[in-house]
Amino acid sequence: MIFKIFLNAFLAGFALGIAGTVNLSVGGGLPGAFLFGFGLFLILCFSFKLFTGAIGYLAEQKKDHFFSYLWSLIVIWLGNFAGTAFVGWLVRNSRIAEKIVPAAEKLCEIKLADSGLSILILSFFCGFLMFVAVDSFRRESFPPIFRVLMVFLCVIIFILSGFEHCIANMFYFSVSGMLLECQSGHLTIIWILLMTLGNSIGGWFLPIMNKIRQ
Repeated sequence: MIFKIFLNAFLAGFALGIAGTVNLSVGGGLPGAFLFGFGLFLILCFSFKLFTGAIGYLAEQKKDHFFSYLWSLIVIWLGNFAGTAFVGWLVRNSRIAEKIVPAAEKLCEIKLADSGLSILILSFFCGFLMFVAVDSFRRESFPPIFRVLMVFLCVIIFILSGFEHCIANMFYFSVSGMLLECQSGHLTIIWILLMTLGNSIGGWFLPIMNKIRQ
């Protein structure tokens, strides 16, 4: 059971790593944001396990399932990390590294120079959008075109707005090489954990609000 969760999480990280690569390859912007949506769409179509797509549902778990679901989220987070880091390593050892790595370094330098509060806020917004994207895709009562459109719209909005996605950033930090550098490695891990917290709070926001407004 745990291995299956980890494997599906690894594949989700792998998918986001590819999405992050094409985003960097085209120089970001609207084309990069749209193409990045491929990653989340692939994850949803194949039922891979993405932390930011699953964390929001922790707020909906009953007491007898809460801790088992929480444990699965930890496994998913680790699997996502492994998948993104693997793609990052592969890209760094490929011909396209000369284009991708400098772009990732520039992006990561901006993130590492930011304040903790800013990172938390930007991660909160991203977590909210990721829950909306995943939950919309799961709603069979919605027209199929609407479900697909919501996935891509939420991704485009979070990227163009500069919001922080902890799993996507695992890839950016990995492919840039900053994840393993002694001078920035400690700060990088702290930032990833802070982004994880922000994404989690953002993911819980709508489920909690839904309970209150019912």
